Amino acid sequence: MRWAFIALGSLLVAIGVLGIFLPLLPSTVFFLMALGCYGKSSHSAYRWMTTNRLFGQSLREYREEKGATLGTKVVSLLWLWGGIGLSEYFIDNLWIRLALIAIALGVSAHLVLLRTIRRPA
Repeated sequence: MRWAFIALGSLLVAIGVLGIFLPLLPSTVFFLMALGCYGKSSHSAYRWMTTNRLFGQSLREYREEKGATLGTKVVSLLWLWGGIGLSEYFIDNLWIRLALIAIALGVSAHLVLLRTIRRPA
């Protein structure tokens, strides 16, 4: 069972990395699921994810503190709407464009309503 969790966690990390670049595919949810798989199977993989310089701090904040810093929220919203805007430019199908906007509005609402973590200066 340990190897199944490691394999599933690795697949989820790969999907999460794709989600960084593809506007419709979220990354955080896949990273969090991978974190759960690694937590059950591999202490070293779990530690790698939570100490990773690119997304480790954000994962720890989201999982442990149930929130995100204002900077993380702003950067996430900028990437989200930048990707959606680019997609809207290239996609000619009205229904897909409306779906993209609906998804972006839902993700935006989640980010805005997510607890803002304040760090002392």
